[in-house]
Amino acid sequence: MKLKSDQTTARAMNRRLILNLLRQDGPKSRAELATITQLSPAAVTFVVADLMGEGVVIEGKAVSGSTGRRPTPVQIDYDHAVAIGFKLMADTVECVATDLATNPIAAIRIPMPSKAPDDVADLLAVTVPRLIGLAERPQAKIAGIGISMPGVINHEQTICVRSHRFNWDNVPLASLLARRVNVPVWLEDDTNAYAIAQQLFGLGRQHRNMAVLAVGVGISCALVIEGKLYRGANGAAGKFGHTLFEENGRLCECGKRGCLMAYHSEASILRRWKEARGGGEDLGAPELRQALVAEDPAAVAIVGEAGRGIGTALANLVNVTDPEVIVAGGEAVSLGEYFLAPLREAFSLRTFRSPPPILPDWEDNSWARGAAALVTQRMFDFESSGGITGIGENGYGPARAS
Repeated sequence: MKLKSDQTTARAMNRRLILNLLRQDGPKSRAELATITQLSPAAVTFVVADLMGEGVVIEGKAVSGSTGRRPTPVQIDYDHAVAIGFKLMADTVECVATDLATNPIAAIRIPMPSKAPDDVADLLAVTVPRLIGLAERPQAKIAGIGISMPGVINHEQTICVRSHRFNWDNVPLASLLARRVNVPVWLEDDTNAYAIAQQLFGLGRQHRNMAVLAVGVGISCALVIEGKLYRGANGAAGKFGHTLFEENGRLCECGKRGCLMAYHSEASILRRWKEARGGGEDLGAPELRQALVAEDPAAVAIVGEAGRGIGTALANLVNVTDPEVIVAGGEAVSLGEYFLAPLREAFSLRTFRSPPPILPDWEDNSWARGAAALVTQRMFDFESSGGITGIGENGYGPARAS
C-alpha cells in the first residue's frame, strides 16, 4: 500500500512539474522535458500520455532543421475547456469566458440591482449560458467558475467572511452558485485573484516574489512570497488601504478614521477633485482624465498627491517584504504618469535599497480574468507544487452542488 501511495505521489509531482514547465516556457519535446526536469524518458512519456488522454496536452508540429526532422513538441491545449470569471463590483459584475490561459473569448458587464446573496447567485447563474453563447462554444466543457469580490474570504470553505462593500457576513456564495449551475465554483478576494492571474500568465509569470498593487474603489496589495500567495492567518492579508495615513482623519468604509484609501483610492480622488471644483457637477474618471491632459491644476495636484501618498506607504511595505517586482493595476492606473510618476518618485525616496520596478497592467478585463484564473490554477496544482495556493483537488476543493 505504501508503494502504491508513493507511486501516486511521484506521478502527481511529475505531472505538476511538466505542466508548469510547459506553462512557463511553451512547447517542448519529450526529450527536452526529460533533460530539463531530470526525469527519466519513461516517466516523461508516461505523464505526457496521461495528459494527452485527458485532453490537457496535445502534440504540436515538428519542425525540420539542418540535422533533419526534430522531435515533436507537446504543448498545453488551453482551448480544451472554458473558464468563467465573475468580478463583483459595487453595482455591476464584470463577466468573462476565457480559455485556460485566461485569454478572453467573451466578455460583458451586467448591472447588479441587488446585493442579496441569493439574488447575486441567481444573476450569475443565468449569465453563464449567456457567456457560453457569446463565446460561440455551445458544446464547450466548463472547467469551473471563479468569483472575485472585495472582502475577507475563507479560502478553504469558499465563504465571504466579511465584505464592507456588500455588507455581508459569512455568506457561502460559491455554494449558492454551485447549487444552481452544478459545476465547481471558487471564491476569492478580488486582489488575490488578480495576483493569481498575474502569477500564472501575466507580468509576474517569471517571478517568485512580487507585490500586486490595486488602486480602484479601494486600495489593496497582494503578496506572492516564494511563489505562494500569502493570505495571512485569517484570509485578511493585503488590506493595504486600511493602513494608517492620518491620525483621526477621514472616515473609511471600515468604520475607522485616517485609512489610506479614505484619501487616495480612485473614489476618494474623484470626490476630492469634485470638492475642489465646488461640487454639483457630475464628474467621473473620463472627465478627470480629460482634465489631466488639459493640465487642470486641481486635477494634477490631487492625483499627484495620491501617487505620492501611495508611493510612500508602498515603500514601507517593500522595506518589509522585498519583492522582485510590483504589478500595479486598478482604475487609477488609467490616470497614467500623472499618477505613476509621483508614486515612483516617493517610492524611490523611501525604499531601503534600490526600488523594484513597478509594472503597470493596462490589459482589458484583467480583473475578471483574475476570477477565471481561480479555475485555471487547479490545472497547475499550486497548493502542492509550492506555488500559488490553489483550491482544487488536493484537500480543499471548490464548492459543488450537493
